[in-house]
Amino acid sequence: MSLGSSIRSAAQATSSGLDRIPIRWRLAGTSALLTLVILCGFAVVVGALTAQKIHDDFKQEIEDAANELTAQLNPRFVDYGNGHPKFYPGTNLNTFVSSDDAAVRIIAANGAILAQTAKAPRLGRIVTTTSTYRGWRIETRSRSLIDLGTIYVQYGRPITDVQATVRRMRLFLVGGVVGGAGLALLAGLMIARRAMRPVIDLTGAAREIERTRDPARKITPPPADDEIADLARTMDGMLMALAESREEQAAMLTRQREFVADASHELRTPLTSVLANLDFLAETLQNEDQRDAAASALRSSRRMRRLVQDLLLLARADASRRAPHEPLDLHQVVVEAAAELEPVAQGHELVVDASRAIVDGARDELHRLVLNLMENAVKHTPPGTQIRARVVPEGDEVHVIVEDDGPGIPADLRDKVFERFVRGAGDRGGSFGLGLSIVRAVAESHGGRVELWSEEDRGTRFTVTLPAAEPRPTPVTAGDPAASA
Repeated sequence: MSLGSSIRSAAQATSSGLDRIPIRWRLAGTSALLTLVILCGFAVVVGALTAQKIHDDFKQEIEDAANELTAQLNPRFVDYGNGHPKFYPGTNLNTFVSSDDAAVRIIAANGAILAQTAKAPRLGRIVTTTSTYRGWRIETRSRSLIDLGTIYVQYGRPITDVQATVRRMRLFLVGGVVGGAGLALLAGLMIARRAMRPVIDLTGAAREIERTRDPARKITPPPADDEIADLARTMDGMLMALAESREEQAAMLTRQREFVADASHELRTPLTSVLANLDFLAETLQNEDQRDAAASALRSSRRMRRLVQDLLLLARADASRRAPHEPLDLHQVVVEAAAELEPVAQGHELVVDASRAIVDGARDELHRLVLNLMENAVKHTPPGTQIRARVVPEGDEVHVIVEDDGPGIPADLRDKVFERFVRGAGDRGGSFGLGLSIVRAVAESHGGRVELWSEEDRGTRFTVTLPAAEPRPTPVTAGDPAASA
């Protein structure tokens, strides 16, 4: 791999890593990084100048102290009568250096130490200029006396004092840089959060629209006329366009549903005529081939009539067209559906255990509901399987339960069995895949619901729950014998 490719790969990896960081942290981090760079440059320059100034001041203080001490000296020998005169510098050296942690030595020309402060270390050989010896900064001054000759005054202070001052100064600068960068990060976060508030509001509004699925909701742009306000106005315009499109689509679907309902209704009459004529032809034709052709056409027409009836029922449900309802006994509806299905049960055992239960509904639709559930069990279970239909009143509700002991519904189809045109792999009846869709549509149009339970090799159970109704009293006329009774 070439150097250029390596650099591009590293740049892409860095960019990918930065893209995963929240934008507010990127803004605040960038601000803090710039602040850190500026403060570091400032600290380096200020630290260097301040350290130089501290060293210069330290050097000047030593020079001034050495000059002052030399000027204050009034050296002489004092004879106390013991034959050993003692050197007296004319000032108290310990008092002079007490506030500076310094050391002073007065040395004769022959190297003899005439006087020194307490615990004064050796300050090196005599040099008439500024010198450094074993961590001490030393200033040496000479003075010529008539009776004593030349004497040398060494004044020194430990360099550790100025080094400690420089370290404290640098530590203060480092703390200031780090603290300034931290404050810049916090301030950047606060500013970024405040700057991102309009975006957060837009996100909240978008989530609310997602939750309610209502594109007609308005998005209020922020007061500032900036990019975020432009984004808010663009989103609001997009939502308005979506709302208009949704209204147009809903109107179109309504027209389609009404058309399908009307067309299905209008097809019933010609189909009935076609079925009657084909039935008549199948009975009257003498030629066997012609009679078989008429019988085949009759079967196809009956199948078409069933499909048209299914589509008509679903179209009415979609268009919210409700068939006339009346109080009826579900027990009778279930018995009639079982009786209709029994001749074509294909070896299945139909068991009806129905109690009397009154509901308010359309007889034809409820008959189709029960018939579809039982037909579904017949089509998807092997011959000999028992199919049970029950009507169970329970308080204000009535349950219609159709169950079998068949192989059950595959797990991948259980969530889709009530959708239209969904057919299982084991469908042996050549259905259109509308039976269970009709069951759900009829249940919901009657204010009820349908539930499914199924396990592999343990059978399937459909439970339709409908609101119960009390039977209405039969009106009686004056001439009716029941009136006198």
